[in-house]
Amino acid sequence: MSTLSSIFSSQNFSSKAIIIPEDGTILSYLELFDQIQSFQRQIIDLCDLQVQDVISIILPNSLEFVVSFLATTLLRIIAAPLNPNYTEDEFKFYFDDSKSKVVIVPSGWSQQNKAAIKASKKFNMVIIEIRWDHLSKKIKLEIQGDNNRINIQRKMIKELKENPNDVALLLHTSGTTGKPKGVPLTHKNITTTMKNITKTYQLKPNDCTLLVMPLFHVHGLIGGMLSTLNSGGIVVIPEKFSASQFWNNFLDYNCTWYTAVPTIHQILLLHPFPSQGVPKLRFIRSCSSSLAPSTLFKLEQIFHVPVLEAYAMTEAAHQMTSNPLPPLKHKPGSVGIPQGVQITILDVNGKPTKEGEVCIKGENVTLGYLNNPSANTSSFTNDGWFRTGDQGKFDDEGYLFLTGRIKELINRGGEKISPLEIDSVLLSHPIVSEAVSFAVPDEIYGQEVHAAIVLKQQQNITETDLKSFCEKKLSKFKIPKKIYFIDVIPKTATGKIQRKHICEILFNSEKIKSKL
Repeated sequence: MSTLSSIFSSQNFSSKAIIIPEDGTILSYLELFDQIQSFQRQIIDLCDLQVQDVISIILPNSLEFVVSFLATTLLRIIAAPLNPNYTEDEFKFYFDDSKSKVVIVPSGWSQQNKAAIKASKKFNMVIIEIRWDHLSKKIKLEIQGDNNRINIQRKMIKELKENPNDVALLLHTSGTTGKPKGVPLTHKNITTTMKNITKTYQLKPNDCTLLVMPLFHVHGLIGGMLSTLNSGGIVVIPEKFSASQFWNNFLDYNCTWYTAVPTIHQILLLHPFPSQGVPKLRFIRSCSSSLAPSTLFKLEQIFHVPVLEAYAMTEAAHQMTSNPLPPLKHKPGSVGIPQGVQITILDVNGKPTKEGEVCIKGENVTLGYLNNPSANTSSFTNDGWFRTGDQGKFDDEGYLFLTGRIKELINRGGEKISPLEIDSVLLSHPIVSEAVSFAVPDEIYGQEVHAAIVLKQQQNITETDLKSFCEKKLSKFKIPKKIYFIDVIPKTATGKIQRKHICEILFNSEKIKSKL
């Protein structure tokens, strides 16, 4: 089946599906399905909803999120998860863009008048609070405010069977290169990726993952949760990532793997293991940002399992490539080989080339952006290839290496410089924890290279020494003219580095200082 109901079509219903460490809640696949049906009955009673209406889900990682998402999509309604930490203006933008009719929030939010509540009132949305009643073991929904409930649809759930081509999920791009664009993903898009990930990592019912990525993003939602449920495995869902609790949870629930951004891997390496010792894993997955080879080697040295870097994006319902499990090679610095997706490298004229823009095709790829014909025209070739905006090349064995973002390439006097290349060199220094290079305006060259780094704890190095290190690996014109030493590199909520934002913070602040 090419719909999300396939999660429940062939599983052992008595097997564990979801574990919530904070309160010890454990639901089997049958119990999870019962809660989904309970949610559906309640929301049909509370709201006047049509097929393919949009519901905004503003919840932390939780059982409530899991049930809300699956119940919504299996009613042929579109789920639009949002970061609970957005501002009121950000919520207004997303509500307006999605034309969402209903918002689901944690219990108590209305009374606290949170930003999401203020924004939803501007659009006269139905506000529903949700909570898991631990004592009765039931999901409970409660409508808030003075919303009337006329014209209630009381259709039987069996009459609302989902369609593979229905949009199930509406997300937005991170907006690192402009205004966020709505990305509708169908059941077929999502289930294709679920199956691809299950196959890539040979996920089985005895696998268990500890979920640390946010569920409002494809990495956590599809890469971590849905793919595991598709395999019949167990998903352990703490409310938020905690380095102090991570390994205890990992051992307590016999987890076998996890997927995360490089920052989380680095944090975990700094945190001591519990008294029980180093956990036994089957593999570790890294995605959403470049993984420093030094971090990969350190993880493999400690855990003696393969660390597999993957390449993904929202428009592809997450995964496109990944390094494979042994006995096949996994290569540091590469995002691996295509996983159920067609990939080609095209030049600016749409012709095949050795190094150029990475373009993709597949049943996991969105059919187009929401209400954005200009973006669709520029993002798809005439013969249907989706332009990722990433620059890359394949090696002789078919492994993909990303060499930059097309719109982020630094143009220094006509020389096109990949910031990822510079990042990689800086990250190869043994005491550098994080690094990001970026373009700044320059009167002579048009653009110049600057970089920001975070050093590992209790380590020091001068800017001169770091530049000397770069000289051994980079052409002179690629060496950062200035290197900033900072404590934290700004990222999106999903762990992506925002080069443009870093430039604005660091370079512009330096200009202001120089004038004082």
